[in-house]
Amino acid sequence: MAVEFPEADSLEGNYLAAIVAGSARDTGAAAVYFREALRDDPRNPELVERAFVAFLADGDMREAFRAAQQIIKREPNNGLARLALGVKALEAKQYATARRELVRGGRGYANDITATLLTAWAWAGSGNLKRALETVDRLKGESSYNVFRDYHAGLIAAMRGNPKEAERRLGASYNAERTTLRVVDAYGRLEAAQGRKDNAIAAYEAFEKLMPRHPVVRAALKDLKAGKDMKPLVVTPQQGAAEVLYGLGAAGNSQGDEVAAMIYLRLALFLNPDHDLAKITLGDILERLKQYEQAIEVYKSLPSDSPLKAHGEVQIALSLDALDKTDEAIAYLQADVARNPGDIEGLTALGSILQKRKRFAESAEVYSKAIAQIGTPELANWPLFYSRGIGYERSKQWPKAEADFKKALELAPESIGRDRALILNYLAYSWVDQGLNIDEAFQMLRRAVELRPRDGYIVDSLGWAYYRLGRYDDAVRELEKAVDLRPADPTINDHLGDAYWKVGRKLEAKFQWNHARDLDPEPEDLVKIKKKIEQGLPDNDKPAAAEVPKTEKNGG
Repeated sequence: MAVEFPEADSLEGNYLAAIVAGSARDTGAAAVYFREALRDDPRNPELVERAFVAFLADGDMREAFRAAQQIIKREPNNGLARLALGVKALEAKQYATARRELVRGGRGYANDITATLLTAWAWAGSGNLKRALETVDRLKGESSYNVFRDYHAGLIAAMRGNPKEAERRLGASYNAERTTLRVVDAYGRLEAAQGRKDNAIAAYEAFEKLMPRHPVVRAALKDLKAGKDMKPLVVTPQQGAAEVLYGLGAAGNSQGDEVAAMIYLRLALFLNPDHDLAKITLGDILERLKQYEQAIEVYKSLPSDSPLKAHGEVQIALSLDALDKTDEAIAYLQADVARNPGDIEGLTALGSILQKRKRFAESAEVYSKAIAQIGTPELANWPLFYSRGIGYERSKQWPKAEADFKKALELAPESIGRDRALILNYLAYSWVDQGLNIDEAFQMLRRAVELRPRDGYIVDSLGWAYYRLGRYDDAVRELEKAVDLRPADPTINDHLGDAYWKVGRKLEAKFQWNHARDLDPEPEDLVKIKKKIEQGLPDNDKPAAAEVPKTEKNGG
């Protein structure tokens, strides 16, 4: 799915278009426009440097390396240009050249995690294990460096045929960081290769308890239990260097530094085009930047036998939906689920898209299929019950919805309070709106607001509970807060209008209702809002507390 960008008619036009695209972090468009601008002004140093970054982030390595060569003629110690040229040399197995490029990167490279680890892999490529390990061990500074140091030392030792050193180093890395997938995977593969399959299985199963159903872990456990041999994580210096760059890209992604992360990931994929986790991470960044066509291209490059292929298929569908190609997205997921009926992630994504498109009864059916796959529900499964509950509630199947919300609350512990607040809010709001269990709902809503005080929807729910209790001044106070937090929500504006009317602020009430009308409310709500604009609220409109029999008030 190639994306085409119209060229401007002048150097200035292409340059400005590139700057605008770059500021929006649209690296594909920026690369196109910089490429055109360079044709008209190929020796402009600022243009070359900006284009270089765009080319790297977009994965156009031929143009990036050409620009890097121009940059170092003017600025010999440019760190990013030297890094790119070092990677180019590593890919070409020119290990001595790679070391020369990396050492000239400007900063003291003993403190530069990127140059130090890549230089170590270049020594490993030259067959010099001693120098490779000495180089890795120069990595000092932050405590987090220790894990990187031992992890790569272990991979290097394993690749160069020193299993004892590999076990010592990867074991140290694993003991320090058992929650990082790549560390666990490298350690598990080494243990299996050394005939200690029970240790490998234990390592993967421990990770599975922390992060259930990760496809890489499930695939490894399946192979181990079937008695299959497992390849080492890294078998070439290029793969090892790619692992360095992937780790830095993943770290940058988690810190929100998208452009730097993309550069590292593109360089990683240049060295190891089969690095599936790098593809997944890059696709995730592109989605977050709303570059959905490029994300789809990346996900489609995952091979059919990759444990991450199913996840990639789901993300393709979600990207299609984000492009408003919803029918195509649904068909894509339906085909995926037909091929893999037990694919909970695919079912969950399909349910989510159906729900977003207000096909609530269908979404509940899909979530039911996902729930049927899980066996005994666990903590991690609460979102399935919560989402199915929404599908049931919005399709007028309240008894089923209520049961699901209660099940989600049972599964979701207090330790995940912000997420638990969503369940508390939805169940309690539904009770309030139906005039059920008002006292219990009120307690739940106050707890939800404590957990998420800046969530306009939850603050609205509390305000609406006050309204239903007939405490209109309190309702106004909370609903005004909710409107400040979510000014464009029609329901919240409608609620505030009702509360204003009840406290005698009738002009303000009609203003809020008019505003709610203009914010595209649900069709059934629009009819009610228009009637209120014309007639106001009836004088005999009783609060919910007056409507509910006392025997039902605390638990109906």
